[in-house]
Amino acid sequence: MSEQRRAAWPLWEVFVRGRRGLNHVHVGSLHAADAQMAVHNARDLYTRRNEGVSIWVVPAEAITASSPDEKDPMFAPSGDKVYRHPTFYDIPDDVPHM
Repeated sequence: MSEQRRAAWPLWEVFVRGRRGLNHVHVGSLHAADAQMAVHNARDLYTRRNEGVSIWVVPAEAITASSPDEKDPMFAPSGDKVYRHPTFYDIPDDVPHM
């Protein structure tokens, strides 16, 4: 496949969930003609050793993110809301992934 044709394909961001109960994690990016091709290519590229139970592909152009430079003004307002943090109770040892 020519480099020019591949460059015309949109960029997709790939997220894989390793096991049931865990979050999807960003594992990389790839170019594909459509969503179905992106899922198949992501499976082949990022889950070759049966690491995943679920794959998400998202067009890179659909993602909007904050900048690391905005960290303090973006997240500082939640620092004074201690009730949002699980510090007021004990989590039992047999509760996974908390």
